[in-house]
Amino acid sequence: MDKSVTYRTSSDSVLTPGPIRFGLWKEFIQLTKPGIIRSNLMATFAGFWVAARWDIPWLNLLWVLLGTTLVMASSCVFNNYFDRDFDMKMERTRNRALPTGRLKPSTVLGYAIALGALGTLVLFFLVNTLAGIFGLVGMFVYVVVYTLWLKRTSTWSTSVGAISGAMPPVIGYVAVTGQVDLAAWLLFALLFLWQPPHFWALGIRRVEEYRAAGYPLLPVVKGIKRTKWQMIPYVLLMLPLPWLFYAYNYTGLIYGVLGTVINAGWLYICIEGFWAKDDEKWAKKNFIMSVNVLMLHVIVLVVNTISG
Repeated sequence: MDKSVTYRTSSDSVLTPGPIRFGLWKEFIQLTKPGIIRSNLMATFAGFWVAARWDIPWLNLLWVLLGTTLVMASSCVFNNYFDRDFDMKMERTRNRALPTGRLKPSTVLGYAIALGALGTLVLFFLVNTLAGIFGLVGMFVYVVVYTLWLKRTSTWSTSVGAISGAMPPVIGYVAVTGQVDLAAWLLFALLFLWQPPHFWALGIRRVEEYRAAGYPLLPVVKGIKRTKWQMIPYVLLMLPLPWLFYAYNYTGLIYGVLGTVINAGWLYICIEGFWAKDDEKWAKKNFIMSVNVLMLHVIVLVVNTISG
């Protein structure tokens, strides 16, 4: 059976829908960028666990994970909506639902609004006010400051946009404590510092695609060597964080030691880039390492959290 579909990408409607639409629900899932949601939910869970110190209010955990998922999903759908014209120019993104016309822009916009409204209501009314505020801050920075403004105009987009990506562990933490204290700031710092070198590794791998799309990403504007140098301070600043968690009695010594080893291993990979003969191969290695760095931090942080 012919499943091909003819689409229009320049208007708000689909031209000749194909006879089979059974996979449409998958398009709505992909719009939310499940990979981003998974990594940020791990961070939310870690923040919640550090605050709860093994005495877990499970219903509260369920609501904060649900609310954070919906808010993050909304932000990602808004990102897809506003970036649809740019996505047509990149090989990595040109087959998404909006660039190909498989979904109407008006449908996607409504989907983003609905997810954001529902997620915000969950955080404000089923978690607490602080969780709702940080959820809104994350959405605003990602959609307005990052997507609509800096991503199109400045190399600072990655660093400033990292504010939104650092909100999930803070949301998880304040869901339990109802206050912002040192641990909340340490969790924020961990995710904030991790993001730029993680994303720049991807940017180096896809530098020509970003150049063709017209994005002023750091490796496009300043070059790959400058981007390698700019990764170093972020990873260096991550080195003392595990010891601060330990020194202020949020975690045990194991996280202080292993967290430092994890960060040092990533720092070595970043430094290795200066003598790498194949930048794309090195960037892929660095990107994979960065993903593992976050996962390992979350695991050790959770396991070694000091009980209350």
